[in-house]
Amino acid sequence: MLVFSLLALLLVSSSWAEVDVATIEEDTSRELSVGELLERANRDRHPGPDEPTLIGGDIAIKPGADRNADPCTSRGCLWQKYTDGKVYIPYYIANHYSSREISIIKRGLESFSAVSCIRLRPYQNGDYEWLSIESRDGCYSYVGRQGGGQTVSLSRQGCLYHSTVQHELLHALGFNHEQTRSDRDSHIKVYWENIIDGMAYNFDKINTLNQGTPYDYNSVMQYEKYAFSKNNRPTMLPIPNNNVAFGTATQMSQNDIDRLNRLYKC
Repeated sequence: MLVFSLLALLLVSSSWAEVDVATIEEDTSRELSVGELLERANRDRHPGPDEPTLIGGDIAIKPGADRNADPCTSRGCLWQKYTDGKVYIPYYIANHYSSREISIIKRGLESFSAVSCIRLRPYQNGDYEWLSIESRDGCYSYVGRQGGGQTVSLSRQGCLYHSTVQHELLHALGFNHEQTRSDRDSHIKVYWENIIDGMAYNFDKINTLNQGTPYDYNSVMQYEKYAFSKNNRPTMLPIPNNNVAFGTATQMSQNDIDRLNRLYKC
């Protein structure tokens, strides 16, 4: 009986050790910036014929789209505001997620209602446009309302973090990456020679609506300084002070929230 008890204790201790290690690894991953998480998740994409072209690392575009145009300036991309002043956006979560994964997604969705007039609600029969949240190949979203059901990909392999959910939802609401802002060159120096060959277009400036908010190094839409680097050297650094921390966000900044509210006149 004593031997059995000791064996059981060892097994329990071993199991808890494994759980603790897994928890530590998960916590470590959770501390990565959103840009690092997205780049890691999309690094080895092998998209099928039904997957969209991506620019900027995680922005889906339709065939023939102008890569340098901001949908919010080139066409109507905002979601409809109702008479009560709220913006209700239906969503559908594919059934291939676990209950834990769904809770991460829903926490990200619900975070918008706490700081804005955006209300994400479950899809209902009769909805004519909605976000279809699926585990496709990588993390990505279209920018702004597309009409009908539009895919927000949150792959089960690497995309299920609070920061990545917020990041992709901000794309769907109409926002681009911070480093592609029209006033980028006044705040960020791009080191083109360090960028992976064929990926320089990820740093092209576009005609963004900046909502009168300052450039934000702490935006959840700002990638980190080694994004798309081919030689482990920085692809972008803040100016004039290269030592300013940037691209380390793990959730929406106050500027992200302010520009969201300004865009939708909350």
